[in-house]
Amino acid sequence: MTDVNDRRGELRTLPVAPPGTRFGYNDVRVNRLALSLLCVFGRPLPEVLRESVMNPIDASHTWSWHGYRNSSVVIGGRQVESVSGGAHWGGGFWTNAYDLARLGLLFSRGGTWNGRRILSEEWIRMSTTPSTVNPGYGFLWWLNTSGRFGAKLPKSAYTMAGGGGFYCLVDPEHDLVVVLQNLGEPTQRPAGFFDRLMDAVQ
Repeated sequence: MTDVNDRRGELRTLPVAPPGTRFGYNDVRVNRLALSLLCVFGRPLPEVLRESVMNPIDASHTWSWHGYRNSSVVIGGRQVESVSGGAHWGGGFWTNAYDLARLGLLFSRGGTWNGRRILSEEWIRMSTTPSTVNPGYGFLWWLNTSGRFGAKLPKSAYTMAGGGGFYCLVDPEHDLVVVLQNLGEPTQRPAGFFDRLMDAVQ
């Protein structure tokens, strides 16, 4: 267990490239983001997510978000688990297709739910804007800017992609939210499925 205010053990590694000049996707960076948010909020992120997002969108109570067995830190004198972004090694965000679809619908509606503002419109826009170093990625969303997820899928579509082939596709142009489970690893890409979906929609 680590006290986040104890800086004696802080990492002193030099960046391999200047910030904003190189893209590298891995769980470590997402886990670091989760730890940073934990320090900002000062309380467990699952509590924040439940109160601020999941309860307002009428999600079920079956989802869970937890860290690894050794990911507890001390904040404000109490032990708090720092949740992980990836679902490797026992941590991560676990949810059913129903709740995942509701999260996708929240984004497709610009961050509002039943007329109530849940997420800022600016955050939705920034999350789905191509990054400079990787036009196929925004803020934690994979973008279809290059047709990676289907040549027939609009370039404005974007998706969550999780280990084991879990996807939540948002297609604003067709007002679609599609959840896929167990489709295979993200490297296999569900482009064939999404192209067939577009054939059925158009």
